[in-house]
Amino acid sequence: MLITKKDFGRTKKGENASLYTLTNKAGMKAVVSDFGAVLVSLFVPDKNGDLKDVVWGYDKVSGYENNGVYLGSTIGRNSNRIGKSKYNLNGKEYTLDKNDGQNNLHGGFDGYNARLWSANTDEINNSVKFMLDSPDMDQGFPGNAKISVTYTLTDDNAIKISYEASADKDTIFNMTNHSYFNLDGESSDSVLEHQVLINADAFTEADAESIPTGKIIDVTDTPMDFRNYRVIGKDIDSDYEPLKFGAGYDHNWVLNKTEGAVAKMRSLNSGITMEVYTDLPGMQLYTGNFLAGEEGKNGKKYARRSAACFETQYFPDAVNHENFQSPIFSAGDKYKTETIYKFTVES
Repeated sequence: MLITKKDFGRTKKGENASLYTLTNKAGMKAVVSDFGAVLVSLFVPDKNGDLKDVVWGYDKVSGYENNGVYLGSTIGRNSNRIGKSKYNLNGKEYTLDKNDGQNNLHGGFDGYNARLWSANTDEINNSVKFMLDSPDMDQGFPGNAKISVTYTLTDDNAIKISYEASADKDTIFNMTNHSYFNLDGESSDSVLEHQVLINADAFTEADAESIPTGKIIDVTDTPMDFRNYRVIGKDIDSDYEPLKFGAGYDHNWVLNKTEGAVAKMRSLNSGITMEVYTDLPGMQLYTGNFLAGEEGKNGKKYARRSAACFETQYFPDAVNHENFQSPIFSAGDKYKTETIYKFTVES
């Protein structure tokens, strides 16, 4: 399929940003930018055959330069939180930006989502590959790193996000995509009626600052049990400490090993179901609890809890917990992972 490219404006640094549009045989479209390697739009057919843009974003590159809520963002080197903004690696303590209270969130202030990446298009595979060089001690992480994120739109209505990276020193790699999804499209102001399924028997307990305690908690008989479809809004404000701490759902689930989807979200209104596939051990479900009044596409102000994120990842603060799978990669080793968001329609 033909991949189109158009201007997306100039950054504050005077860089020219571009938009790339991928289209498949079913008419689905994915729009991505070399600024931040962000997912800008995702047009998916609903039960009536109408295309709905199911991700929140901005009309101009300037929006992504000031993207404090990480709409559509590629996050790196480390997604989610590192407690007290410090970690030890090979006997040395490293300190990071404190951009979430005393903690580090999504790498720090100078995020990968606010940098211009280089781009290569591949019309045979209907994909765009974004590449970034991250120097030694960038954001407080050791090693000169070469990083790539590839978006591929398949003919069975899936957007594949493939990450690859390596560095010349031992370092952390734990990248994710922070898109906010609402399967009813831009006309919707709430995701609370959407239904979610997560193939996970447990979640990682966290404190009031969303830093894991190290404990793994069984979801049985709790509002965190999404092993069968659960309406997001059903228990989101229940008297349950983890939900009070997160002001709603903003937690990491311990994914069951499975060949199929690790999570699903569906809207009975649009008929769209989104399936999530990953090879990573965890996934953060975030229900936009702090998304309030952010002005996005077409001047729309995105309401609190108007969309949900499905952030595949190593567990938050994994570098500081020996019982969590480690996000540390040795010098020269390749970090390679893939997350897929696939869309189907039920009439």
